[in-house]
Amino acid sequence: MPWVSKPGSAPGMEIDMKRRSFLVGASASLGMGNLPTLSWAAAGAPDFITAGNLADKSSWLVGLTQSGEVVFQIPIPNRGHAAAVNPQAAQAVAFARRPGRFAVVIDCANSSEVARLETPEGRHFYGHGAFSADGKILFTTENDYDAPAGVLGIWDVTDGYRRIGEVPSGGIGPHEILRLNDGGFAVANGGIQTHPDMARAKLNLPSMRTNLTYLSPKAEIIDQIELSGDMHQNSIRHIAIDGTGAIVAALQWQGMPTRQVPLVLKHERGQKVQFMPHPDTRLLKNYAGSVAVCPSTGEVAVTGPKGSTVIYFSADGSAIGSEHHSTASGVAPAPSGGLMITRDGGLVHRHKTGETVIPVAGDWSWDNHLVAR
Repeated sequence: MPWVSKPGSAPGMEIDMKRRSFLVGASASLGMGNLPTLSWAAAGAPDFITAGNLADKSSWLVGLTQSGEVVFQIPIPNRGHAAAVNPQAAQAVAFARRPGRFAVVIDCANSSEVARLETPEGRHFYGHGAFSADGKILFTTENDYDAPAGVLGIWDVTDGYRRIGEVPSGGIGPHEILRLNDGGFAVANGGIQTHPDMARAKLNLPSMRTNLTYLSPKAEIIDQIELSGDMHQNSIRHIAIDGTGAIVAALQWQGMPTRQVPLVLKHERGQKVQFMPHPDTRLLKNYAGSVAVCPSTGEVAVTGPKGSTVIYFSADGSAIGSEHHSTASGVAPAPSGGLMITRDGGLVHRHKTGETVIPVAGDWSWDNHLVAR
């Protein structure tokens, strides 16, 4: 198995399993092979998981139904980015925004903290993670910032989320990691070099190289496509899977701000990259946020929180319009069909080209992603 710790760093790879802040009644140590068994029904049967903030600046992991009901809100230490949902239990991992050093594993049924993951020295999280299909391993996207290089941290869920090693992500700036239908993974390596000593400064824009990397179920790199030439500054950030197994990616342009380039692409292994132009791309202000594909129709939605716009594509990649939604952020497939989008004041359900605004009680501002449970 190719999961190896960085030489000399073993002491830093232990997870702090102390009970902290809101840890109430959770088991802080899971025996080998003893995965949690509480179902999502015990957590209020949320349809979606997201991170949100209230007017007092407090940050929460939130469970939402498609009718706009908040079925749980669990505090997290600081502003979140995305969540990874365990496929075998009512657990979610809330990740800090880049360059965060924490990720909190939450038992959503008990509103309790199971573990707090802390990166070893020289690493920070990039805001995303993905579980193996059996729920026994968690992979996290991380920055080895002194190298610089991207890595995937590997955590053993069955042993209290103990860190057991890391593998290369295949590039610099790995952001979203997604489990594929065959049990392997896709990683969006954004290509942007950063360092926590320099806050969120982008250190290599003239020479940056962004790619989409495919890994086996054991996290071995098996394929990769890189954006080159005049697209090398079009950072691949967030990804989704369509009904054929192809990847649809949301991009963030790092080149001349006056230049208009496509901010969405589609890729199927063995084929060339297909960029997806849209007449309203300029409304995104060079920043495509979340992306999702409707399972039944193949419709693609890409949010633009900076431009308060959502652009849409048909299954064949052709543009089919856009809508204005204030601070449109996360998007995910809705269980009743269509797509659900987070926006100021609540949710938007897009179904059969019509849209319904669904209020959510409370003065919530949503972070970048909505995860379908």
